[in-house]
Parts: sequence; structure tokens; C-alpha cells
Amino acid sequence: MSHGVQPPASTSPSAFTVLIPARLASTRLPNKPLADIAGLPMVVRVAQRAQQSKAERVVVAADDELILQACQQHGVQALLTDKDHASGSDRLAQACAQLGLQGDDIVVNVQGDEPLMDPALIDEVAALLSAHTDASMGTAAHAIASQADYLNPNVVKVVLDARNMAHYFSRAPIPWSRDQSDLAWWHEEQMAPAVRSASAGFAPLRHVGIYSYRAGFLRQFPQLPPAPTEAVEALEQLRALWHGHRIAVHIAATAPGPGVDTPEDLEKVRAIVALQGQAH
Repeated sequence: MSHGVQPPASTSPSAFTVLIPARLASTRLPNKPLADIAGLPMVVRVAQRAQQSKAERVVVAADDELILQACQQHGVQALLTDKDHASGSDRLAQACAQLGLQGDDIVVNVQGDEPLMDPALIDEVAALLSAHTDASMGTAAHAIASQADYLNPNVVKVVLDARNMAHYFSRAPIPWSRDQSDLAWWHEEQMAPAVRSASAGFAPLRHVGIYSYRAGFLRQFPQLPPAPTEAVEALEQLRALWHGHRIAVHIAATAPGPGVDTPEDLEKVRAIVALQGQAH
């Protein structure tokens, strides 16, 4: 079987809510949610992209009044959460409680630094939980197209089973060929056809940081003990796997637009948005 070649047929998502966690403090880019992108704060751009999905509602879960005010100025629903949450999932759990979401209500977590997020990908990730009733979470991945990305520890990889459920996430290059560990099996000139052709074999997958949850699970998740694998890899989703929860994965045909972690990333996204504006 060749993962990453033939995406599974889409299932229309049930009703779902998009939550966008937004934290004002950022080491590499201060006040990141409020960074200007073509006249709008970044978090507002993220929300506007999410509003183009099939979500019933889009809500920003903010940690500061300044983010709340920016959202209100542009007609984006937002609520205030605690400043001292250890992770984004803790912030989302509090937002679920404030919104009264529970049980099998579906929530999609769109990161507040993804102003180019494809609304169709949001729908696909939401639909995973309708298609896989045994999954507590859904996420996305796409075929890796360069050896540099495959070897880069900042590029998170995922290995799936026959049903496109996650086996494991890692910063290491997985899967790894035992008999050809010098990477001779994967030459740059062979990569593009390899990830498109079903006859080419297994395509390593890059994890995309968008998640869907059942709200009942999301509210319980912060209380689960952290997993040893989570501590080693610094990947919070490994906690769910450690405790026996299933994570369904949608295989996207293409990589999503770049997110914003650094000032350099911000300039790239500003340039892309400027070009999109000229195209219209």
C-alpha cells in the first residue's frame, strides 16, 4: 500500500466549531497574533479563512484583551481564556467549557499563526471524526517532497496504518530504510514522481498541525498524564496515542501555505497575500 498517493474519499463533516488559540506572548515574534498582514491582524486573517469553511462558528480563544479587541473590531467572535495555560490544548479545553461544548461535538483547532490555511482542509479534518467513529482526534499530512525536509527534525513525520490511523509521530526520519540507510533509495530527482505514483512504493508523510477533536475528549485531554514519548519528542499528540486513543489522518494532495513563527516567515506570508490581492 502506498500512503500519500490516493487520498481517501471525503465525507461531509457533521456540524463543527473552529477554535483558534491565540497567545500574545511569543519569543520569536512578539505580539504575533496582532502582526499586520495587508491591513488586518494575523489572527483576524486566520479567522476569516476559517469562516470560509463549513464550520457553524469560528471562535478565537485569546489570552489577552488586546486580541479580544482586535477580533471585535473586525466582527470575529472571541473569548478570553487564562494567561497561564501550559499548552494550546489546555486553552481549547477551557474554551470548550465556556462555549458549553461536550460529548461528541466536533471541534477543529486551527492555529492562530496559519493565515493561509485552506478552508477545504479544515472541512476534511472535521469530516474524519464522522468517518471514523472510533477516533478521538483527526489531523492531516502530506507527502514529503524533499530529502532536506525528511531529515529536518523541525519537520514532524507520521506513519499510518492501513486505515490511515496514526501509528506514531516523530521528528526523526520515519520510516527509515534498514538496508539503504545512506538514503540512496531516495534521490532528489526521483522524489516528485515517487510521491505521485502508486507504483513507487511508500511515501514518507509530513504532519500538518491542524486537529479535530470530540469535545468530550478535548476537555479530558489536559488531565491525562503526559507520555514519556511526548517528553522525548516534544509532540503533544503522542499523549493521545500513549493512552490508547486513535488519531485519524487525512492525506492532503498538497502542502498547506506557510505558517508564521519568525519575522522571516511573516515577510513571506505578507508577500504571498500581496500577490493574492494583485491576482484578484
